[in-house]
Amino acid sequence: MGGIAEASREALWVSLQIGGPLLVLMLVVGLVVAVFQALTQVNEASLSFLPKMAALAVALILLTPFFTGVLRGYAQTLFEMIIQVGSRP
Repeated sequence: MGGIAEASREALWVSLQIGGPLLVLMLVVGLVVAVFQALTQVNEASLSFLPKMAALAVALILLTPFFTGVLRGYAQTLFEMIIQVGSRP
């Protein structure tokens, strides 16, 4: 039972590590665009959408090695847990 709880806790931590930076980036870009729109009184829908997509694309390109490392570490831990369970008498 402890292995399931450990694997679940680790899965939540991995999802936070992968999703967290992207969500924070989208929040910051959204706030900057909202302040810019409020200051200039320009209310264009594409002005709020395109910078977020561009920032997301750049972040995904730059953070892909980190994401790969996190997922690789999680998979390795999960497989080691499976081996430990399988080797028990």
